[in-house]
Amino acid sequence: MPAKPPLPLDQSAAQLQALGTQLRARRKALRVSSTAAAEAAGMSRVTLHRIEKGEPSVAAGAWANAMAALGMSLVALNTEDARASVAGRASPADLTEWIPVRVRLADYPQLKALAWQVHGTDTLSPLEALGIYERNARHLDAAAMSPTEHALLQALRTGLGGGAAVVDKPDV
Repeated sequence: MPAKPPLPLDQSAAQLQALGTQLRARRKALRVSSTAAAEAAGMSRVTLHRIEKGEPSVAAGAWANAMAALGMSLVALNTEDARASVAGRASPADLTEWIPVRVRLADYPQLKALAWQVHGTDTLSPLEALGIYERNARHLDAAAMSPTEHALLQALRTGLGGGAAVVDKPDV
């Protein structure tokens, strides 16, 4: 009889659920069926579904395979480095391939201005953030965007397949 997995901490469970949500959003953005993604990752569709739900009992190797099959990579950051990246203290070039699990509106002024109709939340999923940027691109003031916000938008477009509306980084 296999040993019971340890009970996850509330923070760990929330992070796994958010990561699972991001995996599902990536798969949907790529228009890949769960069956095809599971086959590419070498697992059953049920295991992929458990990963997308954020179940902590799924093996770490299965999580890594699912991410690799969707063109994603698993990067471990200590909490201090992650906060520094979100706060904009890291180089924007370092963030072009990094998508946060939740996008805080307070950290991205142009996104916050575009998301004026969003009430009751201070954060968006990456897919929601990209949707707001894309739908409201004509109202986006690219010159007022910080390098960190440009890096976020580029990472969202690269990772989630957006880019219908083009917003170039202004010459500084």
